[in-house]
Amino acid sequence: MTNETLIALLKHSGAIVSSAVEGAFRAVNRARFVPEELKSVVYADTALPIGEGQTISQPTVVALCLEWLHVQPGDRVLDVGSGSGWTTALLARMVGPKGSVIGTERIPELVSFGSKNLSTYAFANANIEQAGDELGKPEAGPFDRILVSAAADEIPEVLTKQLVDGGRMVISVRNALCVVDRIGKHFKTVCHEGFMFVPLIT
Repeated sequence: MTNETLIALLKHSGAIVSSAVEGAFRAVNRARFVPEELKSVVYADTALPIGEGQTISQPTVVALCLEWLHVQPGDRVLDVGSGSGWTTALLARMVGPKGSVIGTERIPELVSFGSKNLSTYAFANANIEQAGDELGKPEAGPFDRILVSAAADEIPEVLTKQLVDGGRMVISVRNALCVVDRIGKHFKTVCHEGFMFVPLIT
């Protein structure tokens, strides 16, 4: 398997639809975001361990999240649970030089791992930070888009408050991927069942 064959697989399955997501997958190679001993299986369509009990998500799931997030050039994006740094880098490619991405991660070893991986790309608009006491990054918000790559028991109000009016969040809630749109003071949620993520650390 190569990155090209992975992309072809994801397009054939319908996980990748837009040129924006395809371009991000083409520009940001998953091989730079996994431990050395897993390089032989890096393009397999499966989650892989990255240490500390955490994983780099299955490519199909990442592609679907990015398609549903509907990131636009210039967006300000929050990536909660950045882990390996792969999604942070993909998002940085999608928002372009006029946008920005903040990745937050609870586990210090993964902050270092993800930051090192991200630094192999020249994304001046993206960084990974140690998560604070509160979920997300309220002092840096609001954000146009929020991606949460870990499973919550319910949609955290503290994160919905960090969305701009018209903003969107994609988050795993138990075994579903939920798309949350902010419309003024109201929130519209559509959930897709059948997904597994590591638990969100709060």
